[in-house]
Amino acid sequence: MIVEADPKWPYLFQREADRIREALGATAVSVEHVGSTAVPGLCAKPCVDVLLTVPDPGEEEAYVPPLERAGYAVAHREPEAEGHRLLRGPDVNTNVHVYGPGAAEAERLLLFRDRLRADPADREHYAQVKTELVQRRWESVQAYADAKADTVDEILARAREARARASTAAPAE
Repeated sequence: MIVEADPKWPYLFQREADRIREALGATAVSVEHVGSTAVPGLCAKPCVDVLLTVPDPGEEEAYVPPLERAGYAVAHREPEAEGHRLLRGPDVNTNVHVYGPGAAEAERLLLFRDRLRADPADREHYAQVKTELVQRRWESVQAYADAKADTVDEILARAREARARASTAAPAE
């Protein structure tokens, strides 16, 4: 289910980010709002996606127990996927994606979010694809995500090109 953008999403993210930072202190290297709810005006599944970077996601004892005490629950472990862990939030539909510093998937999530925030054409194109795909019946959430993959890859390619152009541009005098 996709819903229209909700102006409460940034507030809900901030509440979760504060809860995570309070639980983890310095163990939380960074806490970022990612996914469609992080893009103003973009329709989305009503689930706040959080990207949590910790020093080493494999050292769960450093962050899982404090997060569990704060109400989060481990839902999925993918140690082969850059150490990815997924936790669900206590009272808001929240997915907390845990990675270590420098994880390529974390970089990808941020790059995609930033591109959709900055480029109205890509944001509208992505919204259109999502809206069309959600009308179909899917065997799983992953099947829906896989169906969006080509569009996501195209947008990421444009984001990487724009980033490369910006990094090679001569500074203004």
